[in-house]
Amino acid sequence: MPALNVEFSERELDDLRQIAKERRTSMKALVREAAAADIARHRALQEGAEAFRRFFATHADEFAAAFPDDEPPAKGRGA
Repeated sequence: MPALNVEFSERELDDLRQIAKERRTSMKALVREAAAADIARHRALQEGAEAFRRFFATHADEFAAAFPDDEPPAKGRGA
């Protein structure tokens, strides 16, 4: 499995050691779990944003009718 070396300040290392001790896990497992959780959160945000974009595109006319003041000016008119 590929590996990654990560540098931490002494304070961060002390905090990681303490958290790992409290959770009765290794520092390696703690850092890996934190990274995996962040990856999952990032993927979920990407999927949510894509679902919103699809929903908005499908209902663009409805949004335009409901919020006409938020529509950009028509091409060839004004600003």
